[in-house]
Amino acid sequence: MATDKDLAEDGLNDELEGTVKQVEGRVRSTIGGATGDTGEQLKGKAQEIKGKIQRSIGKAKRRADSDPGTDDA
Repeated sequence: MATDKDLAEDGLNDELEGTVKQVEGRVRSTIGGATGDTGEQLKGKAQEIKGKIQRSIGKAKRRADSDPGTDDA
């Protein structure tokens, strides 16, 4: 089982990676729209959604880490 510090770090990493995915997806979608490539637009939107989900998971991990009612002691 992960220690609290590992959970917090893992959550932060998920948040950061999710943010990067969201930005990359937004750029990809914008480029697809500018070039008329609907396939690229859809791939960009999908990547944005994946990033948003990953960020949410990261936030949840960090909240779980700071939740005072989860101590095993």
